[in-house]
Amino acid sequence: MNQTVTLNRQSAILWHRPGFRQFLLVSPALIALLILFVYPIAGILVRSLFSPDFTFKHYLYFFQNPLYAKVMWITIQISFLSTLTSVLVGYPVAYVLRRARPGLRNFFLLVIVLSFMISLLVRNYSWIIVLQRNGVINLLLKSFGLIDQPLILLHNKFSTMVGMTHIFTPYIIFPIYSVMMGIDLNLEKAAQNLGATRWQTFWRVTFPLSLPGIGAGALLVFIMALGFFITPALLGGRKELMLSNLIEIQVVDLLNWPFASAMSVVLMVVTLIIFFIYNRYLGVERLWGGVKA
Repeated sequence: MNQTVTLNRQSAILWHRPGFRQFLLVSPALIALLILFVYPIAGILVRSLFSPDFTFKHYLYFFQNPLYAKVMWITIQISFLSTLTSVLVGYPVAYVLRRARPGLRNFFLLVIVLSFMISLLVRNYSWIIVLQRNGVINLLLKSFGLIDQPLILLHNKFSTMVGMTHIFTPYIIFPIYSVMMGIDLNLEKAAQNLGATRWQTFWRVTFPLSLPGIGAGALLVFIMALGFFITPALLGGRKELMLSNLIEIQVVDLLNWPFASAMSVVLMVVTLIIFFIYNRYLGVERLWGGVKA
């Protein structure tokens, strides 16, 4: 009897602890993370190290073969350039949306949201129609007499970057737009009242205050681009293969799961390194508008 009372009392004390109740609230999300993220990643790591005995041969083969180093460099290069072009395209759009009338702004925001609902296959095949030898661009250039022979615009680095920029630009627009909506326009008016031109106001007031949005969008897009598959597969060429394409070849064509898992782990480590570099020099706090200490 006394033992039961003691257990009930301990349970009551445990229940009234704020930390325990908070843990219960987040426990479903933690379980989902363990099942959907931690378990698959752990499985990939284990498979890359055991085939069937413990070995590092897949990692050694990856780093000793110059082909994979070249593909890794191409992956980082295309990811960086597509992120840069997405920022260059998305920032002016977010800037204009911030200053547009509410009705017009809501219309264009709806159009951008609807772009997420269009299949990636449809969007990529639309670029194939536009960029192919008999596509819209070559036909227009020929009709104006600007070219004699069709330009090679498809299945190369250019077409890959065009497709990835098209897909990733909305992911840039929304973080920048969200941050810009929080910028007080009176700050710009105050700067202009003090003698600053519009150009000076933009570079000294608007642009610095919008950097958290640029950082959040650029980091998100760059990480997505590192592992992006469908656009490089459809629009890219054999000379510009990305690491995700090689992983697909190892899995689907060669059934070499251990080596594909090793490449996936390498790609994940590169992603984490980039994230830590961002945190080291810019600070993750900037993603939500904070200031790095």
